[in-house]
Amino acid sequence: MEHKQGDMVANKLTPAFPTHPGSILKEELEYRGISQRKLAKDMEIRYTVLNEILNGHRPLTEKTALLFEAVLGIDSEPLMRLQTKYNMITIQQDASFMDRLKKLRHIAAL
Repeated sequence: MEHKQGDMVANKLTPAFPTHPGSILKEELEYRGISQRKLAKDMEIRYTVLNEILNGHRPLTEKTALLFEAVLGIDSEPLMRLQTKYNMITIQQDASFMDRLKKLRHIAAL
């Protein structure tokens, strides 16, 4: 059976709710008993910035991923891949943007 791009294949399912890396980091902090205020101080970033990342309201950047790696020993690259995946799934759920892409693909196909 031939699959076209966009077909659902068992190992390539897109989750309905993407995982923000902040939720994983937040669980790790809770598991380790580390307060957000102490971590923000250790990382030398504002508490509000850290809290927004951990609650999925702010994206993880390369810089903050490296800070988490330094202070928690969690590899930054998988965190950044998770952020990219989160971004892609989130934008694919934006119907108006997907309509825009569809129009552009139609133009490119001509």
